[in-house]
Amino acid sequence: MIEFCHVTTGYSGAPVVRNVSLRIPRGKVTALIGPNGCGKTTLLRAAGRQLSLYGGEILLAGRSVSAYGRKEFAQTVSFLPQVRAVPAITVRGLVSHGRFPHLGLSRQLRPADWAAVERAMADTGVADWADRDLRELSGGERQRVYLAMALAQETEVIFLDEPTTFLDLGRQFEVLELIQALNVRGKTIVMVLHDLAQALGYSHQTALMDQGRLVLCAGPQMLYESGKIDEVFGVRAHRAGETWYFTPRHDGG
Repeated sequence: MIEFCHVTTGYSGAPVVRNVSLRIPRGKVTALIGPNGCGKTTLLRAAGRQLSLYGGEILLAGRSVSAYGRKEFAQTVSFLPQVRAVPAITVRGLVSHGRFPHLGLSRQLRPADWAAVERAMADTGVADWADRDLRELSGGERQRVYLAMALAQETEVIFLDEPTTFLDLGRQFEVLELIQALNVRGKTIVMVLHDLAQALGYSHQTALMDQGRLVLCAGPQMLYESGKIDEVFGVRAHRAGETWYFTPRHDGG
């Protein structure tokens, strides 16, 4: 579905991601993990066409992302950054922004667009807040509204940059369960996560990065068994049933 082919990219001419090759399968959840500054968000932003490439290519459904027209790309991929403004707008108004890539020159929402907005709000559990000001909501509630906006956009692919950041633990799991539900509906999801246990527990494959390079991309169990998480983070990974947890390493190796 999405292929990173020897991708090098960064900021102001300085590479942050170097020679990364990675395949994202259609209809699956892929989590990007790694230490702070390793290039996770940079790679995601490049895939979302928010950064230029210094080398390599990113393919979406076999086509270079640069070959897509702006509107066509927005009809295929939605991107939710980690940090967003909180505008003075109602929940319904924000969710309706997800329909903009589908509108004609009049920029007026048609009955089918409003129906998509209502479905997205219902599916994400925010319909009861439709007329509330976004600024009145908690961080977890706002995150659900932004996911509703992405769902209203009706894209096949959703990019999420640390969707659980700044949320209380209970709200984090609510958002992750919602993301999982969107995947069940056929969405291809790529998300940057800081919490290793959440990344392993909520993804079909996990891509581990370090110092701008891809260390290993594999299913959670295979990545766990490889010992690479231990090496990169300096921890001991453990699994107990469906639960992953991590402890410090004291052996120096």
